[in-house]
Amino acid sequence: MKVCAVGLRGIPGVMGGIEKHCEQIYPRIAELDSSLKLSVTGRSPYLSAKQSYYQDVEVVSLWAVRNKYLETILHTLLAIFYVRFVAKADVVHIHAIGPGLFAPLARLLGLKVLFTHHGADYRRQKWSVFAKTILWLGEWLAISASHTSIVVGSTLCEQLKQRFPRQAHKLVFIPNGADIGSMKNLASSTHPVLEQFGLKAGGYVLAVGRLVPEKGFQDLVKACKQVDLPYKLVITGGSDHPDAFSRELLAEANERVVFTGFQSGAALASLFANAALFVLPSYHEGLPIVALEALGFERPVVLSNIDANLDIGLPAGCYFPVGNLSALAEKLLAADYNHYRVNTAQILARFNWDSIAKQTAVQIRAMDDRRVMPSKAGG
Repeated sequence: MKVCAVGLRGIPGVMGGIEKHCEQIYPRIAELDSSLKLSVTGRSPYLSAKQSYYQDVEVVSLWAVRNKYLETILHTLLAIFYVRFVAKADVVHIHAIGPGLFAPLARLLGLKVLFTHHGADYRRQKWSVFAKTILWLGEWLAISASHTSIVVGSTLCEQLKQRFPRQAHKLVFIPNGADIGSMKNLASSTHPVLEQFGLKAGGYVLAVGRLVPEKGFQDLVKACKQVDLPYKLVITGGSDHPDAFSRELLAEANERVVFTGFQSGAALASLFANAALFVLPSYHEGLPIVALEALGFERPVVLSNIDANLDIGLPAGCYFPVGNLSALAEKLLAADYNHYRVNTAQILARFNWDSIAKQTAVQIRAMDDRRVMPSKAGG
């Protein structure tokens, strides 16, 4: 059975939580079941080769316009036709609710549809009312037209079951995970990235993510200024489509606020391993892989109290009210960040990529038993 993934920029080493998710699960699924032929359709601006292989997973680069509003929509439309008529796949695995707009088209073309819901993107601050409406529509169409819908957040999954009672039977909770073993092997207290940005082990607070409003990094910068943080603040991540927000955020850079840009591999692992504290002040997440990775490095962790972060199950003291600068500043000013350490082994046992890949493989194999016929949209 051939399975093609659509809706992501590409793998490996491409910025984004969905990209990290796919980079982790598909090679594991390929190893679990050699009868599954796995392919990822990525976007040309992010991939250097038209066709390549990553650990037995085919990666195909399809043309994409690099545009904040049109990139995902146009590329997914092209990818659906490629999957059906060129790759001749049996199953299309659609990632995220924007690409989910095309789930009914995939059904009409005779494809079996597996959908993964990575988060309610219509809650993201960067989108206009029109864009949020389109994303809401994408969620509805994807859940209605797919044969099975995987949801990465447990709270979100329950909310969707209540909103779409007729589709509740095909909503399955399978979380994100963290690849701690291999990342720890890459980490070093003397990695050049530390010297490059003037950092010392244990001498900085770390945040990781894209430079977009919903990550809350603007709050983190303001909170650090409020308390005259004795550590450097390091924000690791970039912006796919630079805009006024990302430019204003980057303008805050100085000797105490450091932006490293997007980092991966040994550089990112070293930044995690040597941080005094990891902070994620997000307004919106699916299930934050970066927070799980920080826990894997046994870093003290402080998160905003949105549902996706609460789903991780940390002690109450590791959370602060989202958007509350005073509460965040108080957390940063704590004399001992060890208060924010947790039993990481116990927590991460629930977020294991090997287990997640096995659960996803079960859903893919179940596609063999699904009838290929159009599905009426409905909640």
